[in-house]
Amino acid sequence: MKARWRALWPRALSLRLALMFALASVVLLGALGLYLYQSLEREIAWRDDAALLGRVERMRALIGDGDSIEALRRRPQLYANMLGSQGDLLWVLDGAGRPLIEINPARLPVPALPPGPGVQLQDGAGAGEPSRLAWLQVRQDGRALTLIAGKLLAERSQMLAAYRLKLWLALGAGALLAFLLGWAVSQRGLRPVRTLAARAAAIDVQHLHLRLDAAQQVSELRQLSGALNQMLARLEDGFGRLSRFSEDLAHEMRTPLNNLMGQTQLALQKNRTAEDYQALLASSQEEYERLARMIDNMLFLARAERPDAVLHREPIALHEAVAQLCDYFEGMAEERGIVLLNEASGTLAADPQLLRRALANLLANALRYGSADSPVRIASQRHSGRVDISVTNQGEPIASEHLPRLFDRFYRCDPSRAQPGDSGGLGLAIVRSIMQLHGGAVRVESSAAGTCFTLSFPVSD
Repeated sequence: MKARWRALWPRALSLRLALMFALASVVLLGALGLYLYQSLEREIAWRDDAALLGRVERMRALIGDGDSIEALRRRPQLYANMLGSQGDLLWVLDGAGRPLIEINPARLPVPALPPGPGVQLQDGAGAGEPSRLAWLQVRQDGRALTLIAGKLLAERSQMLAAYRLKLWLALGAGALLAFLLGWAVSQRGLRPVRTLAARAAAIDVQHLHLRLDAAQQVSELRQLSGALNQMLARLEDGFGRLSRFSEDLAHEMRTPLNNLMGQTQLALQKNRTAEDYQALLASSQEEYERLARMIDNMLFLARAERPDAVLHREPIALHEAVAQLCDYFEGMAEERGIVLLNEASGTLAADPQLLRRALANLLANALRYGSADSPVRIASQRHSGRVDISVTNQGEPIASEHLPRLFDRFYRCDPSRAQPGDSGGLGLAIVRSIMQLHGGAVRVESSAAGTCFTLSFPVSD
């Protein structure tokens, strides 16, 4: 039912505003018209009742001042003047209920009335004609008389029906006028929205640096303008990153491809010995492996950034997991005289494979850029709501201008220091993607005392 109602509800905001304005006006005008109608109905009823009671009292005065009922019957003009229209009724009944005086244009039967003292009112009906009656029981010359004044309600009903028709017509006209006025007001009021939409539509890929002027907007649209400007800033940053990524990717792939083509062209210039061809194949194998690692890392990043990426969290003993990585990198560490210090402890719920890959990338960087004959420390610390795992090495500090872009793809502080076995500038980008998958973050601090990378995993206390 709700879906059907939503389908019937207009999509245009201006039309919605006009309909709601018309609906509010109908409710307001309807309530006002109902109040006026009921007030008029009560006022007419009160006036009719007052007129009926006045007629009964005047008839009693005439009977009290006259000689007899017979004299009044011979002088009908005395009481006929009290009646104003064809809908007015008058009876004077004797004790047996026979009419002595009767003014009854509608030829209604004599109403049956309950006995009671004083003047009384009641609704009556006869021959299908609704009426309102007032009566009084008096005595004259020792006999009981009943004075009845009545009024047919047909005239009142016709007047009220005409008034209701006018109210309905006024309500319809008011609703139509309110709709048209609401449409015009909404069109005028939504003009800043259309202006904002036109300005936003004018910003294309080549002009992402442009921003909407929130200061010139109405107060209700300043928040929207600010949100659109923030979105444009993110888009500009995203397009910039994509452009730099394309350039870096082309540069990274061009180097091994140029090496392969140059070596092959050089080998084809003249006949070579078997040893030369073996050396060429070995060198080509290194370039192929470099390309394979780059493609594997890019594929991992693409999968990690998918919204439907799934983590397989398991409780991991950090000391044992770090010990396995230290055993793996032991040979590389011994070549440079670096000591791996495992100071991790406790457990962490994370994806084991991804955690090992993130720590392996950090350890590889620490061993590659750390000073020879120095320690590399892997430690863990539990805080309120998170677990931090840090990898610290001693060596030349990273300049502060490089720190904000250190986790960008293909970014290197010194491209000339690229080594054959490195990750092609994607290692730290992979670490950041792994931490984003876990809902955590990675940060780096570098000074003369050393460089420290910290993985911060959120945990529930």
